[in-house]
Amino acid sequence: MSMNGVYVRLTPSELSRALDDPVWAKEYADELLEAESDLVHLPSTSRTHHTYRAWHALDFLLRRRGFPVDIVHGEEEIPGTEDWGGYGPPRCVTPERVRVAADALAALTCAELIEGVTPGHLAEAGVYPVSPWADEHSLGLVTGIHQPLAAFFRTTALRGHALLTWID
Repeated sequence: MSMNGVYVRLTPSELSRALDDPVWAKEYADELLEAESDLVHLPSTSRTHHTYRAWHALDFLLRRRGFPVDIVHGEEEIPGTEDWGGYGPPRCVTPERVRVAADALAALTCAELIEGVTPGHLAEAGVYPVSPWADEHSLGLVTGIHQPLAAFFRTTALRGHALLTWID
């Protein structure tokens, strides 16, 4: 079983409810994920997004660049939540912080994201999953998710929405 980065877009009122009622938050997130599981959605219409196995490499690369928002793990705890996927509880990114992240992602090119990093650096750092970091083309696992993730954050920011994120 692989570990995957998961995002669910919430309106401000849905975020407020999620913060007050973590059981509802889990049920609602599951409903949204189920509704979009078999469909291909554009980032502009989707309420969910996945970074798949690239989540840890993305975290590694963004942290080394001093990215202003923790978009991989989220920034604020959801009070009363438990582990949603075997790798910890969900966290949220508020609408204000989503805007900051969206702007920063838009300004960051794929080339800049991986600048100065080799697959060997990821393997040495123990970045999950370790096995793909064996060849020079393996950084494509991360660069391939950059543009869709940036578009998802841009849409979320333009709508004034928040995000729940967790590793599943």
